[in-house]
Amino acid sequence: MIVFSPYPSPTSSVLHSSSNIFHTHIALSSILNPIGDGSLIFKRRTRAYRFLVLFSAHSNPKIVKSNRRSRYGQALSPYDNDEEDEEQCGVDSEDEDEDWSTEDEFAEVSDIDAKRKRSKLQGRFGGSSRKQPQKSQSRVLSSFPVDKELGGRIGKQTLDKNIAGSYHHTSNRKESVSSVDVRKEKLNMRKIFKNKYPRLFEEIDLDEKWLPLIDYLSTYGLKESHFIQMYERHMPSLQINICSAQERLEYLISVGVKQRDVKRILMRQPQILEYTVENNLKSHVAFLTSLGIPNSRIGQIIAAAPSLFSYSVENSLKPTVRYLVEEVGIKEKDLGKVVQLSPQILVQRIDISWNTRYIFLSKEIGASRDSMVKMVTKHPQLLHYSIDDGLLPRINFLRSIGMRNADILKVITSLTQVLSLSLEDNLKPKYLYLINELSNEVHSLTKYPMYLSLSLDQRIRPRHKFLVSLKKAPKGPFPLSSLVPTDENFCERWAGTSLDKYLAFRQRLLLKKFANKYEKKY
Repeated sequence: MIVFSPYPSPTSSVLHSSSNIFHTHIALSSILNPIGDGSLIFKRRTRAYRFLVLFSAHSNPKIVKSNRRSRYGQALSPYDNDEEDEEQCGVDSEDEDEDWSTEDEFAEVSDIDAKRKRSKLQGRFGGSSRKQPQKSQSRVLSSFPVDKELGGRIGKQTLDKNIAGSYHHTSNRKESVSSVDVRKEKLNMRKIFKNKYPRLFEEIDLDEKWLPLIDYLSTYGLKESHFIQMYERHMPSLQINICSAQERLEYLISVGVKQRDVKRILMRQPQILEYTVENNLKSHVAFLTSLGIPNSRIGQIIAAAPSLFSYSVENSLKPTVRYLVEEVGIKEKDLGKVVQLSPQILVQRIDISWNTRYIFLSKEIGASRDSMVKMVTKHPQLLHYSIDDGLLPRINFLRSIGMRNADILKVITSLTQVLSLSLEDNLKPKYLYLINELSNEVHSLTKYPMYLSLSLDQRIRPRHKFLVSLKKAPKGPFPLSSLVPTDENFCERWAGTSLDKYLAFRQRLLLKKFANKYEKKY
């Protein structure tokens, strides 16, 4: 029986002769597995001889293989460190055919590295390609036939330390390989996206973590220029997790938002990607429903005013609604209609908008509070129109054609959208046609203010010309009442002909007008 000493032998001598090393190894092998036949002893002696050659070479660095390279192709120093010696011995020990212990503490390490180390063994020693049984602990223990310090005796404590060191060395090596693969994958992914979005990489500090989100949002029609605008408007919106963004956009689509409107929503309110479904989106949709807005219109309101999600329901939206009811005077039953006509009314300083426009119209044309309430209920966009660039120029135009303030008030109370129509492209051409072609007076507009809202090319001119062609146009002023009903009622009551005949006439008239316009242009 061999007694292990916890103290290393002196290293001032030649450390140990080859024969001492050989016998020490044989003795250790006999203790670990005392039962064996001659062939077993022969294998162990063969391995001991292999180790003897390696150990002797290690003691003289001049004869170490100078062309040794690491697994990454880097040249290795001839003065191998302890971990490399352990790894080399571990490779040699793959010839072990039997297990010496029933414990399998390091089985996972052996299973993972078995094939790789077997290929090293075959390439280095010309071994057979025949699969060898995997013996985890014998492989690890046989990697340390002598103490790490040259010439020292093998003690149990040192042996255990070397086993643990081998395990951690293998784990670290696997982690290093894994990190290299991850870096390569990131570089490859970044290269792909750089080719796909070159402008983004050039103009903004694009983080590769944003790329999956950008690729997902591209399915909604967003281009590189759109992402740059989103970045400039609210950069954190591009840092959202793709799963969170998908959940929020899919919820908006589920409540009626059209896919074609998603791009416009994100351009106007990119922060919407940050709003959670449970704590924000659902509560705002529930608020809209409580106003009497049908589910079929929820999506349109969100697309028109996506910024409403950035306002608190309790602290902002509900107080605005109370102001419309209590201060402006809009009836609760009309709230849903008002919001559908102008969703922006929920996100503006309604007190300032209402007061400034009410004061202006009351002074300019004598509008009463009731008239103002009617205007806002029919056309709440009135609260968005500029006084200097919108309201005042149109009131002055109506004055210029001979209308008094009372007539103007009657017209804009009945048809408030007159205040939104273009002067040059809409109001002036209709007025000239009314006077020159229809032979009507200006005061007829107070009775039929609807005339100013009708299309000159699609409604007024075709019906007038069609009745003239049929010689059914009345003498004197043309009846504006014939312009109000639907096409079917017009043909039945005024023209006395089929709808198809009238539609064909209107189409020819439109083509002729287009041809004349084209000739003038070119």
